[in-house]
Amino acid sequence: MTGNRERRPVIIDIAVCTYRRVELDQTLLSLAVLTVPAGTLVRIIVADNDVTPSARDRVEAMRSAVPFEIAYVHCPASNISIARNACLDHATGDFVAFIDDDETASEDWLSELLVMADTTGADAVLGPVRAVYPNIAPGWMRRGDFHSTSPVWVSGDIRTGYTCNALLRRNAPSLAGRRFDLALGRSGGEDTEFFTHMHKAGGRIAFAKDALVYEPVPNGRATLAWLTKRRFRMGQTHGRILLETSAGPGRWTAIALAAAKSGYCFAAAALFAALPVQRHRYGLRGIMHAGVVSGLFGVREIEQYGNLEKAPQ
Repeated sequence: MTGNRERRPVIIDIAVCTYRRVELDQTLLSLAVLTVPAGTLVRIIVADNDVTPSARDRVEAMRSAVPFEIAYVHCPASNISIARNACLDHATGDFVAFIDDDETASEDWLSELLVMADTTGADAVLGPVRAVYPNIAPGWMRRGDFHSTSPVWVSGDIRTGYTCNALLRRNAPSLAGRRFDLALGRSGGEDTEFFTHMHKAGGRIAFAKDALVYEPVPNGRATLAWLTKRRFRMGQTHGRILLETSAGPGRWTAIALAAAKSGYCFAAAALFAALPVQRHRYGLRGIMHAGVVSGLFGVREIEQYGNLEKAPQ
């Protein structure tokens, strides 16, 4: 009888894009102890974005410590969009979960993402990324928590996202055939564009506040210079996306608005000169809006990854 048939298991591919990071071991070990709901099967896809398959031996050495199947994919080179697309191309499950190769997942990470997906029926679910600062990080940076990641709501709606903690429903119409832009694979912003266009195609994005992952902040990123460059690039990406739908007078209106916001934020930063957290928060926001102006003028995003992020294996 039909009613006696066993329910088909839910299959989840966990995608980990990697590029010369020794922290990959800790990422995989954190996935090894995930709480997996009954009736759920997990597979891990590791996409190695190096020119040579430098992560292959590391993955092979970790297989005995991880209770899930690990699919290793070599997808050169030095372009994160290539790696993300390789994960999507090799995924066969009902869902694809993305986590970065320098992050560690909380035990309930996957369960919390799945619960929110089931509860809301959303096409994508985002979780928070909590930054873990080194001792050399300035006090204002730790107090203001400038590196942690959470979604931004606009009129109660999440309109874009990120891949450092996300779950995608593979059969959602808004995700059919969707891939990450190769032109943005070295600058960053490819995930912002991906989720923005998914949302414009009717995809809904939800947030699972308890689906937590942790990300250590390297010394090289615990600087105002790195934050400045990142915020400007984020603004460039947003400006370029606005440019797609802003033509003629609409473009100049958007430029004037972004310039006004930038000026306001810089003025507020000066006003709060004696308060480092507020000063830097307004200053960085002003830099982001300046990046929006740059993007609206058609300036391509600065390259922040690839060669700049290289580290020895």
